[in-house]
Amino acid sequence: MDNLAHTLAGAALGQAGLKRRTGLGMATLMIAANLPDLDGITMLTGRSLIWRRGWTHGPISMVLMPVLLTAVMLLFDRWQARRGTRPADRLPVRPGWVLVLAGIGMLSHVLMDLLNTYGVRCLMPFADRWFYGDMLFIVDVWLWSMLAIGIWLSRRRERRGGARAARPALVALILTTAYVGAMGVAGRAAERYATQQIVAQGLPVPTRVLASPVPIDPFRRQILFEVGDAYGFGDVRWTPGPHFTRAPGLVPTNMGDPAIARARAQDTAVADFLYWSRFPFATVRKDAKGTEVVIGDARYNQNLGGSQFVVRSRVAGK
Repeated sequence: MDNLAHTLAGAALGQAGLKRRTGLGMATLMIAANLPDLDGITMLTGRSLIWRRGWTHGPISMVLMPVLLTAVMLLFDRWQARRGTRPADRLPVRPGWVLVLAGIGMLSHVLMDLLNTYGVRCLMPFADRWFYGDMLFIVDVWLWSMLAIGIWLSRRRERRGGARAARPALVALILTTAYVGAMGVAGRAAERYATQQIVAQGLPVPTRVLASPVPIDPFRRQILFEVGDAYGFGDVRWTPGPHFTRAPGLVPTNMGDPAIARARAQDTAVADFLYWSRFPFATVRKDAKGTEVVIGDARYNQNLGGSQFVVRSRVAGK
């Protein structure tokens, strides 16, 4: 998910009561909820697809990074105390609880990254398998809203000295969890419904079907399905009643073309892309200068006319 969602999740966990376990509890939760995205620095190397959502989201990181964050928070508290700038109302900083909250924040990040179609390799480096929840769009305004309202109501009660100030944040977390579960159920139902409609329209049973969530509208899914060596696209809407619309024609994957294997061997960008890709497809154009290979991922583009999820390579030979 996006970093605003991760930050709100950490803040909601804090407002639900966890921040009262130790000084710097809220800061620890919010920082830890974003910490695995340190791997974003690999975007500067041009090889982010091979590194993103991998090592920093895996078991080793889940053990080491909370320890490092705990050390940083303790040093920060002591630094402020020496300078005389430590807030007088800050609770004592308890190392054990800081470590627990850092672990909870890190875990919340990985669990949230499991919710979308991009995927996460939460077993790295022990296994490089991608896991996909296919439940939420990567930016979900409803998730933002529920968490933000819960945090705001909780903080308002807290400032006014009201009892049970943590309750609104706790309710927001429960509602958010229920919403995620409902979106997951709706997505799997959309895949089954789309499969039935595809077969009813005379096509073979798809080998794979993906119902991708879309921005804002929780009652709609974009459908991607695989039939043989081609992809089809469509749309499922639940309101005002179940309805499936299929885009005309099928898009060949062309992944069996020998030029793809040559491009993978010669170009690390192609190799990285294919390692990350879930529904790859390509165009292969041959001319006097050689062969141009353009590869995309059908999760994010239905054509190869230009997208950030497209890689281009020119290989020798025809």
